[in-house]
Amino acid sequence: MLNKGLRDQESIRIDNVLKTLLSIVLVPKFWDLEDKSNIEEQLKDFGFNIQSLIDCSEKELITHLLRCHLDWNQLEQFADFLVIASKDNPFDFSEKAIAIYNYIQQESKVFSFGINSKIATAKANL
Repeated sequence: MLNKGLRDQESIRIDNVLKTLLSIVLVPKFWDLEDKSNIEEQLKDFGFNIQSLIDCSEKELITHLLRCHLDWNQLEQFADFLVIASKDNPFDFSEKAIAIYNYIQQESKVFSFGINSKIATAKANL
């Protein structure tokens, strides 16, 4: 368990990585080599690269993200990244994003209409 100071620093670091990942994929386009290397660099902070993200199962992904100390909001942002990254790209992370959204809905014990809407949207894009 992390103490409060380390937990706050870790949370800030995770938030910064997620903001960077989302900023890279928010512009709808095909990923070029530079985009892929930027994404790979950010994913490295979570112990992933694009290929390992493709290869891991939904359960393994969630377990790994929890080990990286992501809170509910950060898990949701990571799932948002997966949905956005799936658009117009040769790989589809939508099922992994849906699994994360469902995990948040079940485990946080708080129903979110926003997350429920994101699940419906991700399922529609499959």
